[in-house]
Amino acid sequence: MRHHDRNRKLGRVKRQRSALLRGLARSLVLSGGITTTIAKAKALRPYVERLVTISKKDNPVSRQRILAQLGSSEAERKLRELKTRFAKRSGGYTRIIQLGRVGKRVCEMTRIEFVE
Repeated sequence: MRHHDRNRKLGRVKRQRSALLRGLARSLVLSGGITTTIAKAKALRPYVERLVTISKKDNPVSRQRILAQLGSSEAERKLRELKTRFAKRSGGYTRIIQLGRVGKRVCEMTRIEFVE
């Protein structure tokens, strides 16, 4: 049985996986969209959407949580700007667009970005 086996491992141990997601989330927030593999994009989506939901509360505790997750005050400020953009939206802040194989890469690539 595969109980509690929903998280994607991404071929890494937990500390490496959390560092990878933190870096991808920081890049996504700062640039608005990134190109990555399908597995990484699908693992990143719920991580970032939780951060956007937390940032919509806009209190000191939510700011501290975001800062702890992303490790960048610039990314935290950018998330606060996104708060106004997603004020009426209750979820689904990101979209994943499949690009196929880009260049000589073996794996399928996707673009994950914030919706308008």
